[in-house]
Amino acid sequence: MTDQPTPMMAQYLAIREANPGALLFYRMGDFYEMFFDDAVAAAAALDIALTKRGTHGGEPIPMCGVPVHAAESYLLTLIRKGFRVAIAEQMEDPAEAKKRGSKSVVARDVVRLVTPGTLTEESLLEARRHNFLAAFATVRDDCALAWVDISTGALRVAPCPQVRLGPELARHAPRELLALDGSRLNDIAAEAGAALTELSAASFDSTAAVRRLCELYGVETLDGFGQFTRAELSAMGAIADYLMLTQRGRMPRLSPPVRESGAGVMQIDAATRRNLELTQALSGGREGSLLAAIDRTVTAPGARLLERRISAPSRDLSLIHRRQAAVAALVEDARLTADLRDALAQVPDMDRALSRLALERGGPRDLAAVRNGLTAAVRIAAMIGGDDPLLAEAAGDLVGHDALIDLLDEALVAEPPLLARDGGFVAPGYEAELDDTRALRDEGRGVIARMQGDYIAETGVQSLKIKHNNVLGYFIETTTTHAERMLAPPLNERFIHRQTTANQIRFTTVDLSELETRILNARDRALELERAIFVRLVRAVLAESPRIGQAARALAEIDVAAAFADLATGEGWTRPLVDDSRAFVIEGGRHPVVERALKRKGEPFVANDCALTEGQTPAIWLLTGPNMAGKSTFLRQNALMAVLAQAGAFVPARRAHIGLVSQLFSRVGAADDLARGRSTFMVEMVETAAILNQADAGALVILDEIGRGTATWDGLSIAWAVLEHLHGANRCRALFATHYHEMTQLAAKLEGVENATVAVREWNGEVIFLHEVLKGAADRSYGVQVARLAGLPSEVVERAREILDALEAGARDGAARPAALIDDLPLFRSAPPAPPPAHKPESAAEKRLQAVQPDSLSPREALDLIYELVALARG
Repeated sequence: MTDQPTPMMAQYLAIREANPGALLFYRMGDFYEMFFDDAVAAAAALDIALTKRGTHGGEPIPMCGVPVHAAESYLLTLIRKGFRVAIAEQMEDPAEAKKRGSKSVVARDVVRLVTPGTLTEESLLEARRHNFLAAFATVRDDCALAWVDISTGALRVAPCPQVRLGPELARHAPRELLALDGSRLNDIAAEAGAALTELSAASFDSTAAVRRLCELYGVETLDGFGQFTRAELSAMGAIADYLMLTQRGRMPRLSPPVRESGAGVMQIDAATRRNLELTQALSGGREGSLLAAIDRTVTAPGARLLERRISAPSRDLSLIHRRQAAVAALVEDARLTADLRDALAQVPDMDRALSRLALERGGPRDLAAVRNGLTAAVRIAAMIGGDDPLLAEAAGDLVGHDALIDLLDEALVAEPPLLARDGGFVAPGYEAELDDTRALRDEGRGVIARMQGDYIAETGVQSLKIKHNNVLGYFIETTTTHAERMLAPPLNERFIHRQTTANQIRFTTVDLSELETRILNARDRALELERAIFVRLVRAVLAESPRIGQAARALAEIDVAAAFADLATGEGWTRPLVDDSRAFVIEGGRHPVVERALKRKGEPFVANDCALTEGQTPAIWLLTGPNMAGKSTFLRQNALMAVLAQAGAFVPARRAHIGLVSQLFSRVGAADDLARGRSTFMVEMVETAAILNQADAGALVILDEIGRGTATWDGLSIAWAVLEHLHGANRCRALFATHYHEMTQLAAKLEGVENATVAVREWNGEVIFLHEVLKGAADRSYGVQVARLAGLPSEVVERAREILDALEAGARDGAARPAALIDDLPLFRSAPPAPPPAHKPESAAEKRLQAVQPDSLSPREALDLIYELVALARG
């Protein structure tokens, strides 16, 4: 016989069926419980105990649970492991349910669907990074990408052909991507690190999207926000529909949509971002990236703005110049920069506080964040003069909030609690009724203390205590021994017995019950009044949210400018000249990440120049030199120079003149892509093909060791043809590093191609890397020397040297092919191991050194020892 589910389990199953694809957090008192397969999956993911409760279908029901007060930490773990979680709360007091009958079930419903792209809680978010939810839509041949961070309210949309989807996702790094069911975007989403959520066609309907967006913004038409294509409306409408679904009607505060154009920013594809480690190191973390090396922002919104600047450097010359001028003004006024950074460090994250308040997930501390942020904004505005246009404009956005600041100052205590339900956040004197109610509540505590003293005097029981719990309320407690006199006449008429425990007996009196009623009413009334005040304050803040958001953006702008100025001053960076020419001239350029790492070790970084030919012809440097000499570093540092310059920052160089870079391409280093069945060489060729097919005349391309993954002559042929294509078809600026020395001949044949090499020196058979880039070509690659430095056995190194000498001699003699040279070598013959060094007697100086204890020598004794050793060596 099949078990009939209990009413509670029937409710659980109904809610579970209505929310497929998500773990269900089912509220039961102080715990969120999970059952069936949800429990099995959650217990494994969270490493918590899996238990059983009742049966269903004749089988025990798996169950696990997490405490409500600690739910956020468990949610974070589940979200990071790819789960979506539906939160089912109790929608009524259990006492109300009991009024309908003893077997009635407390009403429950899902109040929120937690997904990777819809997080708002401070503990679930990275303060210094955006948490984007993106949507990709296609309407006929038109495609668009929209993205939103509901924790800050920023909504953007842009045209996006499907071929550009991967690069755009790499730029924004969304946590979640919405797409039409069956769109087959799994690989693209996975490569971008985004969870893919597929929605029905109804969610992407462009006509319904207009209605949704108008309702969201409370307008009759979207014309006031600009003109949007059907695909753009579809993408934004899908986001609005998904937010309605996940937030269960509590829509976040979203800024008006902004339409972006790809022409406004430098185009950087996913492979280039990965190779250059712009915001994330190849190891996977932030440390080691360009962003980590340059981030000196002191606010979370400033850090998020900096990441956007580095991810999408501008191509708007006037905007770049405005940003540079602001940095220059702060560089020239070190005192102002220091004062601004000190003041900015006290600014809370107002954007995310506003978002939580709009979603009814905020608390008194979010109100305090707005108060403190606006108060700090006034101080910062007063520091900034009107000399720099960008800073002056930002300062203007920081003022005009006096009425709201005064309201919040008057209403809130200095350090409010986290939750409104706890009370205690409204300042004394703000509301007379609340002050009176609090006085009664607090006076009641004193009355209780006085009443306890009276009862002690009346009974003679010194250990008598008046206590309180949630079950009995206030009660009188004494030990069993002392309770005997209270149970006997005449005290038994006054002290009414309530409960007996193992060692204590509890009583009450009529007076105590009446006092309890008055105190409890005062406590509840005080909390009720505070909750009402909280609602009024939230409404007042949200009414000003557009202007508060504007102030938050202005603070972030000032923070980034001050951070760039502090970086330039501290590291000796210079303001680059950025114009619409084809110039790319760097004097004394340095790699910011490598220099930072070397500085920690106390080692200097060798600066280098780069001067690509100006004019209408292509400008290409063909760079040769050995491995480990610094070719890849040189390539990368010049690419990063363009990123920094167009992000509005100063650059690590003595001088820099950079013509606007429209596209940045990098193919430096490669690895297998086993998931797609691609070898290292295939990955290299795919990335190179993308460059040759897309790079325009305004692009900057850096290529390293093209063709190294195949046979020598194949590789040389490919590398040669690639360089010719860059020169003749793409006609762009490029740095092309290679070990194929035969290619250096191209400098004499192709206008605009120049040879450069990384200098090395040989000394006593050792190769010394100078890390200095010079005009000219390398005569060889020093691969055998590098192999020896890497620790290859000496016999392998000697054999390699022998083979190399034979190949080079044969090549000079005009041999037709390498095979002919190899045929003349004894095959598979290892060089004999080096004989042990012949024993020779120790010299007098060596014997003297054997007896020395260096740690015990004073400076004077060390000097005397040197003279002694010299004398011994000279006999």
